Amino acid sequence: MRIASWNVNSLKIRLPQVLDWLIAQENADTPIDALCLQELKLPEDKYPLAELESAGFHSIFVGQKTYNGVAILARNTTMPAATDVVRNIPGFEDAQQRVVAGTYGDVRLVCAYFPNGQAPDSDKFAYKLRWLEALAAWLRDELQRYPKLALLGDFNIAPEDRDVHDPKKWEGQNLVSPPERAAFQTLLELGFADAFRLFEQPEKSFSWWDYRMLAFRRNAGLRIDHILLSPALRERCTACTIDRTPRTWEQPSDHTPVVATMRLG
Repeated sequence: MRIASWNVNSLKIRLPQVLDWLIAQENADTPIDALCLQELKLPEDKYPLAELESAGFHSIFVGQKTYNGVAILARNTTMPAATDVVRNIPGFEDAQQRVVAGTYGDVRLVCAYFPNGQAPDSDKFAYKLRWLEALAAWLRDELQRYPKLALLGDFNIAPEDRDVHDPKKWEGQNLVSPPERAAFQTLLELGFADAFRLFEQPEKSFSWWDYRMLAFRRNAGLRIDHILLSPALRERCTACTIDRTPRTWEQPSDHTPVVATMRLG
């Protein structure tokens, strides 16, 4: 089973790239079974359900105009229809559409677009910390119900200095601040494992690069897109990689896909 996460920064603009990437994976004999998308930036009535179904994927999604929005695309030939679908964090009042979850067979997938936070002294940062606390509380219960659980998404957190191109320059800033990293650690303490760090990886491996200042060309990026696996999935994980290729395309998202492979059966 191969699962992936990709912040596409507008599905309306990047639907052709999503379809091209999925086709490329299939042609390489390594099809993606489920793809979690963030920042759809479109209302639900504009979601390209028909186009994705024609490409062989059924979807669960939640959207809103201009901002946020998440979806899970599941391959028709390898994945059953989603059950136990949840949209947003139960019990957490939030107008922003940031979470969708579904169970596929005995595997629970949670796709999340974590708040950015803007700056550590801002109201948006305080909201981010409240959201993170609510997410962790909900996932604590989810792990009891679903032993095979994966959390995928744009976390807007670089968990360690090695996930930052210039740690000194970023020290104390949003995305790398101690409270955010502590919240990431809280998720690991629930039992999750960072799939990317289960394997030896190249130095300066990042998943996001600013559009400005030739950041991608200079590899001045951050690793803020993650796949976290429950213990039952961790022991079945055989690889986790970042695919930089879509970031080289014309008019790309500022993020690129993260892919985990698991041996299930």
